[in-house]
This record gives sequence, structure tokens and C-alpha cells, in this order.
Amino acid sequence: MAAGPPCKDVEQVVTPWEVSAPGEGGTIDYDKLMDRFGCNRLDAALVDRIARLTSRPPHRFLRRGIFFAHRRILDLYEAGEKFYLYTGRGPSSEALHLGHLIPFVFTKYLQDAFKVPLVIQLTDDEKILWKNLTIAECKRLAHENAKDIMACGFDIERTFIITDFSYLKGIFGISPEDQIGKVSFPPVQAAPSFLSSFPHLFPDNDQLPCLIPCAIDQDPYFRMTRDVAPKLGFQKPSLIESRFFPALQGESTKMSASDPNSAIYVTDNSKQIKAKVNKYAFSGGQDTVELHRELGANLDEYKAGRMLTGEVKQRLIEVLSELVARHQRARAQATEEMVDAFMAIRPLPNMFG
Repeated sequence: MAAGPPCKDVEQVVTPWEVSAPGEGGTIDYDKLMDRFGCNRLDAALVDRIARLTSRPPHRFLRRGIFFAHRRILDLYEAGEKFYLYTGRGPSSEALHLGHLIPFVFTKYLQDAFKVPLVIQLTDDEKILWKNLTIAECKRLAHENAKDIMACGFDIERTFIITDFSYLKGIFGISPEDQIGKVSFPPVQAAPSFLSSFPHLFPDNDQLPCLIPCAIDQDPYFRMTRDVAPKLGFQKPSLIESRFFPALQGESTKMSASDPNSAIYVTDNSKQIKAKVNKYAFSGGQDTVELHRELGANLDEYKAGRMLTGEVKQRLIEVLSELVARHQRARAQATEEMVDAFMAIRPLPNMFG
């Protein structure tokens, strides 16, 4: 198979299940990841192309290099061909943290900019394999996570949300009593990046390509998919991939639901955000005020020594508190009926309108 191995060596570990950089305070080498995975850099020229084709300013995640790598995007769209979006989430916690939120915020921009349909997969089956959770608990977490995702503002007329347990049960006749191997096998073989998985969405088109916004640790799944797609008579999916949203403790790893103190959750209140930032957030500042004034740190005003760690953290607390409060207000509008509507197997009436 043409797909290379996950990036795992003495220097850094990047797989779909583990992300870590070498040494204390180490950082992920994204250039090495692109070389290892065979991705292309998303450069300024490509960002300009996105702006030109969508007739709107590029998203701040593009301008700031948070989404930094890609596999074959824009060519088909520029040639007048349509595509659909696919992204997802493994629901293992009660709520999303900010790292989980990044791909959904960006996918919302892509849906609005290109006016295309979107499939969101909640892999509740996967979490039985890696977490000590029951089927009922996994299904409940998927339902709750769907509300956080809907709060990003996706267009229900262009969006279809699936959970693996419910969708696979309908397609393959799998029941809760069946062994777990029955559940895990079909998603690997019939990935949502193949439009034939959704005949109710695309009944008359077997060549519609797919664009997948995701973090770069998910790339191994889709290298495999890109390798087998032509053999099955399908177009290879395209990807646009992000850097990791770092843990509060620094860039050596990403925010993780396994360590609540590494992450800001969308359910946190302003007091909790303030406490986490003040106690756990790594600043990069010097050990003393005198040294910081003399040597500076990592970022613009902060680097020049004109701002102190406490001032930077206070500004971060303000920004995060407003972001999370805004999400909570939107999430409060997500009813059970709305979740059912997003998950209903149906045609999307305004897919490309």
C-alpha cells in the first residue's frame, strides 16, 4: 500500500491516538510531519486562491497558518465541479474542548464559503474500543456532542449528522448484541469519504469528490482511503489539515479530554477558565520580572518585554470567556428535536444553493 506509517519515532509521536513532542517543553515539527505523510504546504498563493474563488476574505485560521497542509484542494472546484465536506468527532467526553471546536469552526466557514453539503460523523462505536464506556453511554455522549457541534451554526438544509451505531444499524442490520468486530469493520471499509455511503444524499452522482477538514493526526486514515479509492472507482478525497491546539501546559502535546487540566471546555464558566489559565497555562515568560523585561519571551509585545505574563493571561481569560459564553448561548438553543432533524436520513434540499 502506498500509504506510509504513522509518524512515530524517538523525536515525536503523532498517531490518531497519541500526540507528543520530545523532551520537556518540546514542540511538534510540522515540516517533518508533512514530509513523512506526503502532504503539501498550504501557502499564501493557495490562501489567495481560496479568497478569489469564494469572493470572501480567507478565514483567520488560514491567515494564521493553523490550517497549514493539504492534499489536492481547489483544482476540481476551480474547474466548475462540486464537492461535499466530511468531518467528524469521537465522542468520549460530555462536552467539546477548544481543540475539538477548531475543525468545526473552520468547517462552518467552508460550508458557507463554498455553499456545499456536509456530513458529520460521530464515531460512538470507536470509543467502545479505546474507552471504558458502555454502548448506552457512547450513544448518549454522541447525542450531547451533536448539540455542541450544531451550536457552531451549521445549515440544516446542507448538513447531515450521523452516529455510527444508529447509521450502521440501519444499513447493515447490526444490533447491540452483535460482537464489536461487526461494528468496527464496516466503517473502515465504507468510509464516509465515499459518497456511496449516502445514497439518500447523492442518488444520481457516483463521482462527487469529498473535502475533509481535520487535524493532521487523522491523516493516516485518509492516506489509506486515497490509496484504495481509484481501485473502487471513486475520486480520491481531498484534505485540508490543521496544527494541533496545544494543551495549556505548552506545545509538547495537544488538548486532551483525558486530562481536564490541559483543556478549556465549552462548558467551563468564567471562573473555571480564569483558574485554569492562571494555574496551568504555560506562558514562555522569563523566571523573573527583571529577566523578562531584559530578555522578553515569544510573542510581539510580550516578546519585546512590554507586557508581563499576568497581563497576557488576563487578556487570554477575557477572550476565552467571551468565546465560550457565546458558544454556550448558541448551544442552549439546540433542542432534542433539532438533533433529530440534523440526524434524520433525508435529502438535503439546498445542498448547493
